[in-house]
Amino acid sequence: MTFFSALPFAAAAFSLMLAAASVLRKDPSVATWCFAAGMAVLALDSACTGLSLHAATLPGAVQWLTIGLAVKAFLPAAWLGFSLTYSRGDYRASLARHTVPVAMFALLPVGLALASRGHLIEVETAGPSGEILLLHFGAIARILNVTLLVAFVLILMNLEQTFRSAVGTMRWRIKFVILGLAAIFGAHAYVRSQAVLFSMHDAMLTGVESSGLLIGCAFLALAYSRTRLAEADVYPSRAVLRSSLTVLIAGGYLFIVGVLAQAVRRFGGAESFQFQAFVVLLGMAGLAVLLLSDRLRQRARAFVSRHFGKAQHDSVGVWTGLSRRLAGVGDEAAAGAASARFVSETFEALSVSVWLIDEERACLVAGASTARESGPEPAALRGAVPSDALQAGLGERSSPFDLDAAVGSWAEELRRINPKAFAEKGGSRWCVPLAASGRPLGAMVLADRVNGAAYTAEEIDLLKCIGDQMSSVLLNLRLASEVARAKELEAFRTMSAFFVHDLKNAAASLNLMLKNLPVHFDDPAYREDALGAVGRTAQRIDQMIARLGAFRQRANVNPVAVELGRLADAALDAMEELRGVEVARELEPVPAIQADADQIRSVVTNLLLNARDALGPGGRIRVRTGPEDGRVVLTVADNGCGMSREFLRDSLFRPFQTTKKKGLGIGMYQARMIVHAHGGSIQVASEEGQGTTVRVSFPIESPS
Repeated sequence: MTFFSALPFAAAAFSLMLAAASVLRKDPSVATWCFAAGMAVLALDSACTGLSLHAATLPGAVQWLTIGLAVKAFLPAAWLGFSLTYSRGDYRASLARHTVPVAMFALLPVGLALASRGHLIEVETAGPSGEILLLHFGAIARILNVTLLVAFVLILMNLEQTFRSAVGTMRWRIKFVILGLAAIFGAHAYVRSQAVLFSMHDAMLTGVESSGLLIGCAFLALAYSRTRLAEADVYPSRAVLRSSLTVLIAGGYLFIVGVLAQAVRRFGGAESFQFQAFVVLLGMAGLAVLLLSDRLRQRARAFVSRHFGKAQHDSVGVWTGLSRRLAGVGDEAAAGAASARFVSETFEALSVSVWLIDEERACLVAGASTARESGPEPAALRGAVPSDALQAGLGERSSPFDLDAAVGSWAEELRRINPKAFAEKGGSRWCVPLAASGRPLGAMVLADRVNGAAYTAEEIDLLKCIGDQMSSVLLNLRLASEVARAKELEAFRTMSAFFVHDLKNAAASLNLMLKNLPVHFDDPAYREDALGAVGRTAQRIDQMIARLGAFRQRANVNPVAVELGRLADAALDAMEELRGVEVARELEPVPAIQADADQIRSVVTNLLLNARDALGPGGRIRVRTGPEDGRVVLTVADNGCGMSREFLRDSLFRPFQTTKKKGLGIGMYQARMIVHAHGGSIQVASEEGQGTTVRVSFPIESPS
């Protein structure tokens, strides 16, 4: 057995090992199962190729080649599914859009293979005495070859679309998977193109597909060793197909091979045709590798800049491109995502993270990042980071700076939340402060630059310009949001006038009832009902007016010494609404605080009512007080229905936003306003179906 005759079996074994390794991953996805099925079919195809090479007779070789061609009919189903689901965050929508073509290319080849009844390859004789035997493809086999060629090109186009839509470490993560499959299906497309052009099986090309499979498996094994074939959430644009590199390479190759075939037919030299076609294929593959290599493209640009004196970046073009990206954004998250992607593409930085200052919560939150792991958020970017020290440190800087060279606890914190994926090979991390009109807005951190290249003075100046442009857009978005909220409050003031009008009508009806009361005063039942109705209506009116009046002015605080545990205990005892509800009281003695007792009691009452309304069967409320880090903390927790993450982030503390069918959406807004007026803070954690925990803390010292 020679090396070349053993190569198909080696490729088949390698392919089967990768298929098995892929399904052993934790929580395999749809793309994982498609990959495993596709690699198994490739292994079977390569094994058929090897058996055809070892066949003792021509009929035996034809039989194995026929089986191999029939096996190839199953490749489009698995690999089209993989190419439309691998690393795609919207793979369900992608599959839905392409249901018809996927079904067609999955069923048509299989149907053709079954319809042929094993007569895909025919043996013909040639030469004066019939001493030459030729293997021709039958009519059905020719249609099958065309179908497979188109399917392989579509697979490569989908993979290219995924790769070109990825940025930063997402592109690094999937690069070798794409290159490996490009080698495999590039070889398959090459062999199928020869079959389409000449309608004849060429024994010289028997091992090309197995060779491509072996090379591709090497790339896939490298990808497995680096990332365990991890995926990244990419959302490709269909506009990428308009300039598809796959279409250009496939179309250019078929055109060149067609021209060569005509030249050979006219001038002879058939023995050199395969060599010429191989050189063309090798050149195109090299070009594709060059275009897909970040490091080679960077070195090529550096060579041009060094020897031809060209500026590193077209500043006008960069400015125009950024302005276009930011022109259509509607919120800070979209602005951060557009900016991070643009900077990553412009400066070849794989990890670009944008951090924004949340002024209401006084913390630094993740705005966007190109260094995403599997899942919705990268591990380093989950949660919020206190921004006092970071704001002070960033406030001292007005230009981009080397974060790895910066000193101070704030710099260490910024480095901790922006880790490097490539250690020293990614170069230094750089930070671009974001501020406008003397107002700090956040920071942008660049890490893991391709080849660890250092930033030049020109690039630092360009980064500062980009940071200024981002800051201007972010400030405009924040001001627009503040204006929108002011308009909401103004609209509420208008609506409150209508509420007051309705309340006055209710008061008028009560006055009428009181006027009629002397007439029926001797009727005990009427007297009892009337007095109860008057009391309940008056109480309801007082509560509504108090809530609506809270919007007209800031809460006035009349502080006295208040013991939070006793106040919470008294509020629990006074609430008839909690009768029949299991309430756990964990009220530890805490230092007294300076607060308005009535206002704090209204906050506690509102939290308890919200907890009660959220409960279902088996509901339970836990009320706890205790000291913590020089503050007094009240916690109200329930195991009720909970709230969605979106409502918690965007609507909880805004007026007229509520999850209750009969609620006004005013209580939490008022509660936060009262707590802030006392120098305290309120934090809410909730999960749908699990419950809600509200944590209110007050300083022990009197608020200034």
